[in-house]
Order: sequence, then structure tokens, then C-alpha cells
Amino acid sequence: MLKIINRFLRAKCILTIAFLMVLVLVLPQNISKAADEVIAVGRPRISVSVNGDSVIVTIKKTENAARYAVYIKSAGSTKYELSGYVEKDGSKKRKYKLSGIEDGSYAVKVKALNGNAGSKSSKAHNFVVSKDNGKDFMILFTSDVHCGVDRGFTYAGLKAVKDSLSKEHNVLLVDDGDSIQGEPLGTLTKGEAMIELMNAVGYDVAIPGNHEFDYGMDRFLELADKAGFPYISCNFNKEGELVFAPYVIKYVSGKKIAFVGITTPKTITSSTPKYFMDDNGNFIYGFMQDQSGEKLYAAVQNAVDSARKEGADYVVAMAHLGNEANCVPWTYVDVITHTNGIDVFLDGHSHDTDYVVVNNKDGQPVQRQACGTKLACIGWVNIDSAGKISTGLYTWNNNESALKLLGLKNDLSDIMSNTVDSVNNKLEEVVAYSDYDLTIFDPVAKDENGNPIRIVRMTETNLGDLCADAYRDQAGADIAIVNGGGIRVSINKGDITYRDIINVHPFGNMLTVVEATGQQILDALEWGCRTTPSSTGGFPQVSGLTFEIHTYLDSTCTADENKMFTGITGEYRVKNVKVNGEPLDPDKTYTLASHDYMLLNNGDGYTMFDGCKVLQESVKLDNQVLIDYLEETLNGKVSEKYSDPYGDGRIVAVEGFEDFR
Repeated sequence: MLKIINRFLRAKCILTIAFLMVLVLVLPQNISKAADEVIAVGRPRISVSVNGDSVIVTIKKTENAARYAVYIKSAGSTKYELSGYVEKDGSKKRKYKLSGIEDGSYAVKVKALNGNAGSKSSKAHNFVVSKDNGKDFMILFTSDVHCGVDRGFTYAGLKAVKDSLSKEHNVLLVDDGDSIQGEPLGTLTKGEAMIELMNAVGYDVAIPGNHEFDYGMDRFLELADKAGFPYISCNFNKEGELVFAPYVIKYVSGKKIAFVGITTPKTITSSTPKYFMDDNGNFIYGFMQDQSGEKLYAAVQNAVDSARKEGADYVVAMAHLGNEANCVPWTYVDVITHTNGIDVFLDGHSHDTDYVVVNNKDGQPVQRQACGTKLACIGWVNIDSAGKISTGLYTWNNNESALKLLGLKNDLSDIMSNTVDSVNNKLEEVVAYSDYDLTIFDPVAKDENGNPIRIVRMTETNLGDLCADAYRDQAGADIAIVNGGGIRVSINKGDITYRDIINVHPFGNMLTVVEATGQQILDALEWGCRTTPSSTGGFPQVSGLTFEIHTYLDSTCTADENKMFTGITGEYRVKNVKVNGEPLDPDKTYTLASHDYMLLNNGDGYTMFDGCKVLQESVKLDNQVLIDYLEETLNGKVSEKYSDPYGDGRIVAVEGFEDFR
């Protein structure tokens, strides 16, 4: 019996051990398999409710969800950003409040989560935030600031105006181009300091003007990425594809306000043409330019129509077009008269402050307002609750800036002070002294708004003579030509500092010398004087030359669709050209000094020097040319030959121009 029992126990023990061995081999595999299983989390369903600026996302209870992740993106953005999480609490619905939502169009979606497991995102829900708080809607706009952040109203004053108006109005702030170039603040930082200040002021939209490209295409696109506001343009394109969105819609006072951006096609020749070309010299960037203007008109109309189709209640054109004769067929008048659907036209480029009403192609009136330059004015548009549109200017008519005269103190004044001071410390060295004002303006004549008339782009001035003489002296050339548009500001009598010189020549162009025939020089003078007595940036200030402009003759200059010189078909209005007192010989070769912008890069459309032998290429910065001439040649003292603001008689207008003087 005992043997039987022992055998039974031995057999049971063996079975038990075998069973345990099976468990050891099998159980870890089962546990691992269970650990690897993904919990099936249901796809959430959501709804969105909007009440003013309060946005509530409601999430229905979702299978196996432990919490929810809420994502949001604004219109025009391609990427959703995580807004926050909602924990499950057992209720059938969970609510999540989106905070800090400004007026605009958005999309929201939700993911359900459980540990590392996540669901497919919910369907995206679109919604619009538009706070109709009963306030009127106002647009503030600037243009052609040209780095003058401490001039006129100053950026600190602009911010103060915006903040004050916001107490009774819903306010948007926009810029019509040419903000990042023009003074040392831009030159020494290649525009970055300006973008940082614009971000601090709180701009909502901007467009590129022609001078946004003065630091090169790559640099501008880099700066646009740094901007805390969108750049828009309906006609700036690369090989036919728009670089920026043509318009943006803002939701204010319960209305959809569309801003359409328009950049002057003149940009190709009034910035550096090379920046718009590929390595082989082919234009790859453009502005819908053609000789008829139809491409530009179509681009504007398409943008306006698209904005209207999207539900825009108002369409505001933000343009950098201006009124200069050499910009035809791309002026504001050209665009307004060939389009419809624009409610108000905010313009820049020509530095005027004109208010004009122009009928569109349907005969409907469109208000056009410009706001000058250097923050002397702030433009405004008011759209009241009844839909009435009015526009005008806030004007600062004092020599002292608002920041200095009023002692303004706000967050912008501190930022400006730190930014400007860091640059100022480098710029106060005295270069020379002058007993005479060196000017770009007529010393007597004023426009209808009491502003001095800029004549450096239409006739000789003493500062034009000085700059041209500097080029000829420093190059040792027979002749020098400097475009009037490259001479940006006047120099007051007294000490002349490095700041003054950079302000005169802010573009960083480089001294260049070529060999050119007398015929090429004559063609250049004819091209530069084709619009006289109207203004053009390519007007030639000269050294070593004298000539007459017979303004009673119409110009017969021809140009291609990019406004580049192609030839002269009739009688020249430029006559009696002399080189150092001797008649210009069309067949003779002369040495000509200017800058790379005009001689090498077709700036202002000067193509007649293509193929010329280059003797000196990009040898010295334009402002250094002037500094060296003042310090070394003039020994730090501007001579008496520059005493007459109208120059020393190098350029004489015959018939029709004397009255302008």
C-alpha cells in the first residue's frame, strides 16, 4: 500500500512540475502579447459655439478616452497648434474654452487619448470670431516710413494713437511698404531692427514696397518670415506663382474686411534689377508688369473678386503705386479706373499726402488717400456702424518729433530708445562742415499741404552737384552721373556727421566706372530727363557735364514691359551737351563714374551701358565715396561753389521749365 501511495505522490509531483514548466514557458508570452495590445480609442465628435470672443468646444463622451487634446489653426496657416488638454470625468460631454482668440477665421479638431494610444482626429470644425462690440471700425495706415521711426509721430507716438483710439474703436494697423530701408537703422541691420519694431508696434498687415528688396531677395524673404504680421501682394510672383497671399480677411466689428496688397511693377527698376534674376540674368521674379497694365489690373481684380466671393463686406486696397508719371500705366489712377469692387484705396510710393476721389471702371467713386513719408502723417479710415467710409490724416507739423516734444513714455518708447541708441553711438562722428544747406527740396515752393517740393528728381540741386562731384573725384573719371532717386535727404548747414551721409546714400550701392561712348551718355541723359518737369527717380545729377532740357519737346524714349530703356525714336529733348566745356562727341569714349545699381544692374531702367568695358567694379560704398570726398578733397569744408540750392548751372531747362523754378 505504501508503495502505491509513494508512486502516486511521485507521479503527482512530476505532473505539477510539468504544469509549472508550461506556465513558465507560456505565461510571459501571453503577458507580453497583452502588453503590446493597442487600446481602441474612439474618434471623438465635437461641436463649437461662438459668442463674441468666447469660443467653447464641446466634446461628446468617447469610447476608452482618458483625456482629449485640442488643436487649433488660423486661416491661412497649414499647421495645427496644440491649445490644451481636457481630462475625462465620466460625464457625457466635456467642454473646453479656447482663450486668447483674436478676430479671425479658425479651425479646431480634437484627439482622444488613453496612455500612449490615440484616436484619429475629429472632423475639423471651422468658426469665425468677430467681436461686434458696437464700436466703429478704424484702420490706421503708414507708408514710406523709410526707417524714420524717430521722426514725426515716431513709432512710440503711433502706438499711443492706436491705443487711444482703441478705447472707442476697433483698430487695425497696416503699412503700405518701404518701411525697412532709408536710414542707418535699416542699413546697419539690413532691415531687421525695423521688423522687430513693427512687431512691437503691433502691425496687422503689410505689403512690400520697391525698397523692401534693397537688401536682396533672400534677405527680404527672411525678414518676412520674422514679421509677426503677414505680407500680402496680389502681383509679386516668382515664375508666375504668387510669393505671398494676394489678400487677407480680418474680422472686425462683426464685418469681414479684406485687404488686397498691390506692389508697384516699377520695383524691378527702382530696386536692384539683379535681385529679381536668376544666375543666368533671366528675370524669375516679377510684378505682373506689361506695357498696357492689363496684367496688373487683372491680378488686382482677381484678388478683389476672390475676397468678395469669400464674403468680404469691404475691400481695402493697400497699394504702393503712387502718382509719378514714369509709373504709368501702374499708378493708382490706372488701377482704380480699370477695376471695380474696391471700397477705399490706401496708397504709397510717391510720398504725397493727396486725397483724391477716382471713379472706377463702373463709374463708382473710390476714395484714395496717401500719408506721405517718415511718419509726418498717420493715415486713417473710419467705417461706422452704418457702413459709411471716411478717410483722412493725422498730421504732425513740428520740427521736433512727438516722442521728444511730448515726452511720450510707453513700452515702444523704451524699445525704440534701446534700438536707436545702439545705432546712434556709431553715427555721431563729424565728417565735415557746411555753411550752406545742401538740399533735395525747392527752398521756396511748397505743395498745397505746405510741404516742401522735392526737386532733386526733376532738376539740379547743390546736393546733387556735391554727390556727382564726389563720384567723379573719387573715381578719377571724365564724367559722373548719379540718379536723383538715390539722393534721399537734405543736409542742414553746420556739422555733417556719418549719420547725415548714410541718410543721403542709404542703399549701399558701390562706386563703379565704365567706358562709354558719347552716344550712350547722350541716350542716358535723354532717358533720365524723359519726364521732366515731372519727377522720376532716374533723373541725372551730373559732374563734368552741362546740358539743356528742351521741355517743349515730347520724349520719344521707348521701353519694354519692364520699363527698361530700349531706344529713342525721334528728336532728343536733351541738347547742347558739353563735357568739361567741350561738345560731347557721340563717337568718343569717355570714362563714366556712377554706381553698380545704374551701370551694372540696369537700375531705373538704364540699359544703354550693357556691355560697356568695366574699369572699376563695386570698389567703394556710396556713402564712403561722399565721406572721402568731403574729408580728403574738400578738407572737411563744403566750398562756396555749392552755396546755391539750385546748383551751379549744369542743367538748364529751355521753355516751360523756368516757371517751375
